[in-house]
Amino acid sequence: MVVFGNVSAANLPYQNGFLEALSSELMGHSSFRIPISSQTLKTRTRRRRTAGPLQVVCVDIPRPELENTVNFLEAASLSASFRSAPRPAKPLKVVIAGAGLAGLSTAKYLADAGHQPLLLEARDVLGGKIAAWKDEDGDWYETGLHIFFGAYPNVQNLFGELGINDRLQWKEHSMIFAMPSKPGEFSRFDFPDVLPAPLNGIWAILRNNEMLTWPEKIKFAIGLLPAMVGGQAYVEAQDGLSVEEWMRKQGVPDRVTDEVFIAMSKALNFINPDELSMQCILIALNRFLQEKHGSKMAFLDGNPPERLCMPIVEHIRSLGGEVRLNSRIRKIELEDDGTVKNFLLTDGTTIQGDAYVFATPVDILKLLLPDSWKEIPYFKRLEKLVGVPVINVHIWFDRKLKNTYDHLLFSRSNLLSVYADMSLTCKEYYDPNRSMLELVFAPAEEWISRTDSDIIDATMKELEKLFPDEIAADQSKAKILKYHVVKTPRSVYKTIPDCEPCRPLQRSPIQGFYLAGDYTKQKYLASMEGAVLSGKFCSQSIVQDYELLAASGRRNLSETTVST
Repeated sequence: MVVFGNVSAANLPYQNGFLEALSSELMGHSSFRIPISSQTLKTRTRRRRTAGPLQVVCVDIPRPELENTVNFLEAASLSASFRSAPRPAKPLKVVIAGAGLAGLSTAKYLADAGHQPLLLEARDVLGGKIAAWKDEDGDWYETGLHIFFGAYPNVQNLFGELGINDRLQWKEHSMIFAMPSKPGEFSRFDFPDVLPAPLNGIWAILRNNEMLTWPEKIKFAIGLLPAMVGGQAYVEAQDGLSVEEWMRKQGVPDRVTDEVFIAMSKALNFINPDELSMQCILIALNRFLQEKHGSKMAFLDGNPPERLCMPIVEHIRSLGGEVRLNSRIRKIELEDDGTVKNFLLTDGTTIQGDAYVFATPVDILKLLLPDSWKEIPYFKRLEKLVGVPVINVHIWFDRKLKNTYDHLLFSRSNLLSVYADMSLTCKEYYDPNRSMLELVFAPAEEWISRTDSDIIDATMKELEKLFPDEIAADQSKAKILKYHVVKTPRSVYKTIPDCEPCRPLQRSPIQGFYLAGDYTKQKYLASMEGAVLSGKFCSQSIVQDYELLAASGRRNLSETTVST
């Protein structure tokens, strides 16, 4: 959740050249600098070199005990199945398009199973929707705020398998909301460690009397009873209703939606409750309330490409796999029988394999689908899955802001979703003298084509409400040193009602062609967890199909030998 990403306003889906823009610059970025003195720049550079990029400067909460939860053990078992799988007599060469978490996960687990993945990434940066870039000052700016929850068992297992658990900075078990009616103040939901789930979550809700009244809490609890009793079957059946429709149907007051679920909806899918499918909210609540540490949050200790993606790449390469950047796919070329012949790259080279995986966002897949596949129901259902626009904003201020926390904050503003002072929450971005706010600007549909200066101006007006004593829209208080605006016209798929039946299984009806991505069928949301799990499911399908794929490869080799 709270997985965000973005592309420059010049590359909108409804403009000419969308394929080139979307497939090459899924996350574009732009920036602006306020002139500051050379002495200040020297001071900032000197401080960074002295402190070191990953010096431990933040006090973090100990890693929670996740290993004994049912979901963690289930995820660990799936990971182990690849390592213990019989070694293939002839490893499959599996060509994978897209080096986001779904593609990296697919390649990682195929390599664990003894196969030879070849991962192709169109851009020059790893990570997809968790990509990041370094500016000329050495500061990083990201595709979005990336929060790692305790309820992400496959992600948590992945960190452990790579030996990088220490790269997660865990925060106190709280959810912190800004109070629009009380500018500069926050309301907290604190989960006590002494209580098991779901009692710790119930206690957190009951103890908070600033956002909801007791009658509202009771009506909300009664409204949730069917979900608690009905389990997963009930959750899936609510896909046809928006959050707003479900709340009203269950007799939950509109103020509950306004106070809590507008913020949650924007954090989960960048849209408001009148659009978001209730299934999305219920999945999140189920994970958060059924696991003691499910809603506990962690930040990565630095930029995602280096601190998370590169360890996966190194693991893949250590087992004989390959990862190539700047390898953009122009076309999926087919055999006469409709199966994949090869991937044609934009530089004219062709890449062949025993199996092929598309782990790109669904919008890119739809653009590259061969015409003969488009009417197949499996692919035709993808038409309803459309990426949602989102904007990520980074602002460096000339001072350390005081009205913030070492945590994720729900802004509850009309234009902002969540934000964090990354100079507090992340070791690599730590700065004792200045704050860097990273903010998710959502819903962004009406803003994605606006100028960066318009977006910054609007953001500052919202920040004036959150920091009334420290920030003024006209910069008469805290001043902007620089900013970066990163836009994505198509990010995670828009989880509107009735989308669930359109999510495809990882094994397609085309022999040897598979899909991975958080939009594919898996029990988690369009999130980092969903992306990693989809990659594991994709790898599992390929491993299960080994004999068929190996036989097909031998047949094709024989045909090639005869024809030459």
